[in-house]
Parts: sequence; C-alpha cells; structure tokens
Amino acid sequence: MAERSFAAEVRKLRLGAGEEFHGEGILAVTKALLQSGVSYVAGYQGAPISHLMDVLTDANDILKELGIRFEHSASEATAAATLAASVNYPLRGAVTFKATVGTNVASDAIANLASGGVTGGALIIVGEDYGEGSSIMQERSHAFAMKSQVWLLDPRPNLPSIVRAVEQGFELSEASRTPVMLELRIRACHVHGSFIATENRRADFTLKDAMEQPRRDVGRIALPPSTYLHEQEKVTQRWPDAVRFIQERGLNEFFAEDAQDFGIVLQGGLYNGVLRALELLGLADAFGHSRIPLYVLNVTYPLVDAEFTRFCAGKRAILIVEEGQPDFIEQAVHAILRKADVQTRLHGKDVLPMAGEYTGGVLVKGIARFIEKMAPALLEGRTLPTAAGSLAALDGHPKAIAIHDATTQVHGRPPSFCTGCPERPIFTAIKLVERELGSHHISCDIGCHLFSILPPFNIGATTMGYGLGWAGAAAFNTEETSRRTLSIMGDGGFWHNGLTSGVGNAVFNQTDNVLVVIDNGYSAATGGQDVLSSKASNPIRATNHPIEKAVRGVGVEWVRTVDNTYSLSRMRDALREALTTPAKGPKVIVASSECMLNKQRREKPLVRKAIGDGRRVVRERFGIDPDTCTGDHSCIRLSGCPSLTIKPNPDPLRRDPIAAVLDSCVGCGLCGEVADAAVLCPSFYRAEIINNPTRWDRFKERVRGAVIGWLQARIDRRLEGLAA
Repeated sequence: MAERSFAAEVRKLRLGAGEEFHGEGILAVTKALLQSGVSYVAGYQGAPISHLMDVLTDANDILKELGIRFEHSASEATAAATLAASVNYPLRGAVTFKATVGTNVASDAIANLASGGVTGGALIIVGEDYGEGSSIMQERSHAFAMKSQVWLLDPRPNLPSIVRAVEQGFELSEASRTPVMLELRIRACHVHGSFIATENRRADFTLKDAMEQPRRDVGRIALPPSTYLHEQEKVTQRWPDAVRFIQERGLNEFFAEDAQDFGIVLQGGLYNGVLRALELLGLADAFGHSRIPLYVLNVTYPLVDAEFTRFCAGKRAILIVEEGQPDFIEQAVHAILRKADVQTRLHGKDVLPMAGEYTGGVLVKGIARFIEKMAPALLEGRTLPTAAGSLAALDGHPKAIAIHDATTQVHGRPPSFCTGCPERPIFTAIKLVERELGSHHISCDIGCHLFSILPPFNIGATTMGYGLGWAGAAAFNTEETSRRTLSIMGDGGFWHNGLTSGVGNAVFNQTDNVLVVIDNGYSAATGGQDVLSSKASNPIRATNHPIEKAVRGVGVEWVRTVDNTYSLSRMRDALREALTTPAKGPKVIVASSECMLNKQRREKPLVRKAIGDGRRVVRERFGIDPDTCTGDHSCIRLSGCPSLTIKPNPDPLRRDPIAAVLDSCVGCGLCGEVADAAVLCPSFYRAEIINNPTRWDRFKERVRGAVIGWLQARIDRRLEGLAA
C-alpha cells in the first residue's frame, strides 16, 4: 500500500495530442515518459521522488499497453544497472531514485554506464533532496554528474519546462551517447500546472526486438584498454556533441538579456524563487517579466562557454545563483570568463550564503545586496535586509516592503513517530532492558526508526546508511567483553542492502552481537511501498517472504520473531535474552507489527462505511483517570506518543500537571502496556466506543451508569461529611 493512490489521476496519462493536461509535477513526468517512447522504467522509492514510483505502479496497465516494462528495483544500484539495456540497443530507458543517497548507491553502475556510453536514450530522474525539507545529509547531485561526466538537467519548476526536459533529455542522451541526469527539487515534484499533451508513443524498437536480435560491442564494456578510449571519447566527441545540442535546441534560456548592464545567472530549478524575489523588490511583475537580465541554466552540466561570453558581453557584473556547496558553477564560470579574457565581475557566494537552501527570504536578501552594489537607484523606497539580517530602510518611502525572516519566530519541531506507531514500543522495551542491564552501544539505520535518537528515547550512536545498521557496529566484534552491541534495521533497509552488508557480513565474521529488524510490513518511511516481506497480496509483485527465513538462509541460527511489538513484555524478554544468552554467534530479533499509518489508511474507510451502513462498530481508546494520575509523566518519557499530553491537575492541592490522552488515540494499547511493564501507575484505562449499539449494549450502559452513579454519590456524601 503506497502512501496515496493515484488511480484516478493516472487516467490523465491517456490524454492525446492537443489536449490540455492539468496535474502535479510527478504526474507530468510520467506523461512525458510515455510521450517520449520509453521502453522500460525502473526505480527505488525515496523522497521527494517516491510518488513517481507510486504513479508508475498505478499506471501499470497503461505501461503494459505501450509495451513498457516497469520494475520496483531492489535498490538504486539495481535501477541504474537496468539502463544497461540502452548500451547496445536503441531503447529509451528511465530510472528514478532519491538523490544524493540514492546516487551514492547507484554510483558504480552510473560510472560504468557513462564510461562505455549508450545507444538509446538513458535518463536518470533524481529527486534532489537538498535544503530545509531534506531528510538526508546536505550534498548535491552536481558532483556525481561531474565525476562520471553525465549531463545534468535542472529545469524551471513548471510543467511545460519539466515535460520538455524529459523529452529533450532523451534526445540529448542519444545525440551525445551519454546518460542524462534530470534533477527535480521537492517543489518541482509537487508543483501543479498544465501543458498541452501529445500522443503516447510505443517504441519502434522494442524489448522483444532486442532479445531476439542480441548485439554486443566489446568496445562499450568498461575494461582496459577500452576505458582509456572511453575517456578520450568523452572529451573529444561526446562533450562537444552535447554542447552543440544544448545550443542548437536552446535548452538554456535568456530573459530580458539587454535590460541592464548587469545580470543574474541561475539554476533552472531556482527560477520561481528568483522571480518572486525580484517581484518583491519591484524588479519583476507577477507574470515573470524581469527588469534584470536572466540567464537560466536548465542544463547545469556541462556549461556552455559561448553562452556565458554572450551573456556577459557589455555587462559590468553578473550574479551566480547556485544553491548549495561547493560552488561548482561559480568556480567554473570564473575559469570560463578568465580564459575568454572577459572582465565581467562575478558575484555569488559573497552576497548569498555558501550553504543552505535558497528560500524566498534568502534570495531576496542576496539579490538585494547585489542590486545595491550595481544600481542602488532601482531599490529606492524599499526596505532591505542589512548584512546582519535586520531590516534597514534606504529611505522613508511609505510603501516600503518589509522582508521578514520567520525562522526566528517559529519553534523547532523535531520529527517523531506517528500516533500508534509499532516501532515506538520497541524502543520503550530497549529503555526498560537498559534499566536492568546498563547502557549498550546502539547502531542505527535509515528509516522511521531513526527518530529513536531523539527525545524521549535518546537511543543510538551512529547511522551509516540505508541497510548498514549492523555494518555500523562491525568494528565492535571483539571477545574482550561480554557486553553486546545492539543494531537496528528496518525491513526496507534489510531488503535494500542489509541482508548482505549487515547479516551476511555478521555471519561471515562470526559476530556475537544483536540485530533488531523492524518489520512493519512496508517501506514505510518512503510512503508505504511493498517490500518482499509485506503481508499484503500485491498483484504485480511477489510478497510474503519472511525475514526470519532469509536470515536463517544466510546462516543465522539464533533468531526470534516477536509478531506483536505492542506487547512490551515480549519485546523486553526477547531483547534481554539476546543480550544475555550464552549462545555465541549473530543474534537477530524480527520485531513485526504493521505500520499504523498504513493500517489506518486501509481501515478507516471501512469503518466509516460500516458506521454509515448502520452496522455495530467497536473502537478502542485509552484514557487516564485524572484522580489517579500522580503527574510524574513516566508514561510520556517511555512512550512519547503524540496522543499523550498534559493538562492542569484537578486537585487544587497538587501543582504538577497530569497526563492526558487526546482524541487522536488509535487504541494501540502501548500506553497501558508501558504502565504495566514498567510498573508505573494504574491510572490508564481502556474504553470502548460503540457506534450503532445494540439493545444489549444500551442496557449494559444503563446498568453501568446506575452502579457508577450510586458509588460516586456515596463518595461525594462521605467527602461532604469529612469537610463538615
């Protein structure tokens, strides 16, 4: 089950020539692939590109009609290697994954692909996860493009530009016999708009043709001496062919080129932000007409020397708007201009931040500083940020625009587990075991479970990459202590890389440490896509392959499966046994419960329908007795559930606020389990909410109400007597 279904939206993929397509950026990418005559598509999910995999899954029937093969790849490396089909055959292929961590994984395959080159168009669509909304380390795809010499497209974030980039990306790849990387920032992935569609194309040369007419060219294989020829071919043939194509097709764009004797050069993906900044400064209108010359790099690698010398002709200075570090483009432009003896001054990271996302506020400040240097008269009447970040009016104009930085006014909100998450009790159990056995070195992994490093659990020392949780503790395979390390890995990471790099490595090197594999039924952190061990039946993928069976298959003998992580006592006992057993060798605990978010998405519509149909529906909720709660908040410290909060103490003699349960509770039962397993307090109670109750339900409710009312009245009378 993916995070959301695109079953309704994919019908737009059937639009024909001349019809207007309205929708989201990801959907437009898919339509562009179909219009380009792609033969195969593969990929691995990861924000902000996960939805492309979901769209392709929902559109599988349309893909099959066009003879397109679509695969959920085991990893980004698998996806990139799939492009080998385009090496010897005129087959257009596309793969997709998250950058830059996905590009890290895929880099070996990309390097080999780029070395020998391609015959058919090979397009790598990466979700550029950089900036304030990122979930990964702050790096850029640009370095990978430079390293392997694949061409990097960064289109303006509107649907016509994105569609054009996909279609021209294939053409550029074929014209230069080089793979092309297309990066889409998170806003580009989810931008909405429209474009005029063309007909979907079935490839002239099909996968069937390739398989029945196999070809080979030893010169395309990355093996000496061919690799030396590949390098020369890149420099003397493919690069010039790419530059020629970029110029002839006008892939980069110029706006208001002669409006001023200075200008701005920007990455295509930052176009909307730059235009908005110029509009706020009174230097562009809402329709994108700029008063400042703009050179938009829809292709950020390779750069075209002739276009830079053309744009700089007659200009005193230019500003390079390049998000992130290092400043690859700025350094390259310095070299281009100096070699051409062009004396235009270059600004960039001197007025804009060296690192960090170029948000609207950042761009306004940086561009304002540049304009103030070049033509301060253009900014008369505007309120501009000073170097220190405060606001300083250049004059007393009553219509001055105030540029506010909201970051100083918004409270930090660290990520956490969802309400009812089955992973939370695992870390509660670890805390309880550490209370008995002492602290342990804990190696983390990539996934939802990484939230355990934050309060209230504060667990975990390192994380080295997706599926590398156990490998991250490999150095601690020592016999000099009886204390064992504990490693965490999700089911997505397990199938991606962890089975070999973690489990296989531990077996081979005879580790005596412990791994907990969190099996929540999906690749949950990326949007709920199925994996090999998913319990759901998937019509186009094979599921229901147990993790326990896989780890035993590579040699692990000590394996325990806890099929209900909400049972704290079972989780605690399994962890204690793994950390204390005299048995030697690698130890694996498979902690299995379904992702609550996916479960609720599946069950809530069914519950609503049942209630609407008049059927009896019972829902469990938990609560806290305010008269019993002591206000020590241990339940919150050991659970951290978002549905647990505090409220004022009803007892006037006690100052500490008491715990309370919000209506968002999904009745997972963890808070009650925490109270029992940790011997905290008896204040938790379980309640049943009954919709469409039967006569028997109503009768029981009346009896309970009468008995409770009578008992409560006795207590009230006794308290009144004591007060008298």
